[in-house]
Amino acid sequence: MTADAPGAPVIVAAGRTPIGTAGHSLSQRTVERLAGPVLAAVVERSGLPPEGIADVVLGNCMGPGGNVARSAALAGGLPPGVPALTVDRQCASGLAAIDLAAQLVRGGSPAVLAGGVESASTAPWRYWPPVDGGDPVRYQRAPFAPSGDEDPDMGPANDLLAQECGVSRERQDDYAATSHARAVTARDEGRFDAEIVPLDGVTRDDRPRATLTATKLARLRPAFRPDGTVTAGNSCGISDGAAAVAVVDPATRERLGVPGLRVLATATAGVQPNRPGRGLVPATRLALERAGLALDDLSAIELNEAFAGQVLACCDELGLDPLRVCTDGGALALGHPWGASGAVLVVRLFHQLVTARGKRPEERGRSLDGGRYGLAAIAAGGGQGVAMVVQAC
Repeated sequence: MTADAPGAPVIVAAGRTPIGTAGHSLSQRTVERLAGPVLAAVVERSGLPPEGIADVVLGNCMGPGGNVARSAALAGGLPPGVPALTVDRQCASGLAAIDLAAQLVRGGSPAVLAGGVESASTAPWRYWPPVDGGDPVRYQRAPFAPSGDEDPDMGPANDLLAQECGVSRERQDDYAATSHARAVTARDEGRFDAEIVPLDGVTRDDRPRATLTATKLARLRPAFRPDGTVTAGNSCGISDGAAAVAVVDPATRERLGVPGLRVLATATAGVQPNRPGRGLVPATRLALERAGLALDDLSAIELNEAFAGQVLACCDELGLDPLRVCTDGGALALGHPWGASGAVLVVRLFHQLVTARGKRPEERGRSLDGGRYGLAAIAAGGGQGVAMVVQAC
């Protein structure tokens, strides 16, 4: 696939919930009640008839099982005849779902809804079975590597990644403070309004803080290692939220007569599972190669900010100026609803490259300079990354 590929699938509508901090504004909504309204809103925004949807694909990590996508599709009012599939690529699940939707459209499906959802607040507790008559042990997370292999939690793993890549504590705190400042400005100027689907009267993201500064962040203690540089302040928040898009074939897009994002190329790659935060680097390189583009060709870049040290290490490896990333703030400020976060990146690109294109320059997001190309990329537990290159059309 190369740039300006007219036969590629097109994203014609996008939306997301506000992102709620776990235990706060959206904590009473289960996964299907988070995703259902977003799917309904995306169908309405797209102009597609509900019965014209060929499939629904949603990413989810920690939900109740039982095919979350199917429950969400029904909760969103889609006809029972519309099938649904839930995918799990950990934090990359939402972007992987959109990748799969694009492949389904290339294979002949005229329209597919895709995205992701996570409710950390209502995720069920699980337990390992008792051994030798002992008590059951609470299951905290899935293993990311085979038994006996090095398998650190995401916090310590990305703390070590930052150390090994020479990313200082000062850089991390500066980057996290910038993410919050950008998100607060974007929120207050209404730049998130067009993409958000209000729920329970909630219309704004919980987490962005106007008063957060690098000086305040510098006071926080290391969160994962006594001599580490990763803190609660330069890490993302555990969150609830959902995001979705409508992906259609070129003929359907032409019939609808709407602007959109052409999916030029996607890529999935693997790295060592003990340094999972690097996963977006090879995925980005491969997606850009497939699209026939370079980083300098991009007008909008959305990388999932799981940890400031992790995203800075990835930027350094890619030779990417961090100031070009998440120019309206990223997951450090907005939060990280695991299964949804990859889809949130695409919703943000849709807003920056499609929704905002028709506005006056002073109303646009910082990243929009009249360019056409965007990148979404995210790393995932287990040492994987997913990337997608899109073109406004």
